[in-house]
Amino acid sequence: MNIEEFRNYCISKKGVTESFPFDEKTLVFKVMGKMFALTGLEYNPAQANLKCDPERSIELREEYDGLIRPGYHMSKVHWNTVELEINLPHELVLELINHSYDLVVQNLTKKLQAELDSL
Repeated sequence: MNIEEFRNYCISKKGVTESFPFDEKTLVFKVMGKMFALTGLEYNPAQANLKCDPERSIELREEYDGLIRPGYHMSKVHWNTVELEINLPHELVLELINHSYDLVVQNLTKKLQAELDSL
């Protein structure tokens, strides 16, 4: 998955916005104001940080050694850095984006979840 496909998939999800809150190179995707994905545009090949269940993170890091690593500049327990363009199945990357999005949505307040549902 290239960076454009990654971006297009992220912004196609309900309630998602994109911005550069940290610097002009780090693109951040938020659902209802909460971050679920970010990518450094300067990286080649492309990579992204995605939120992940801690137990699943360990399994993914073992199975995809070097392609899925602890989150760069993030909580190593809850975030993974995922190589987007190197040897990871496209379907897996989509699944990991969905998983990250769903984790954030599950932790939104009831008010924000209701707002999201109404979009």
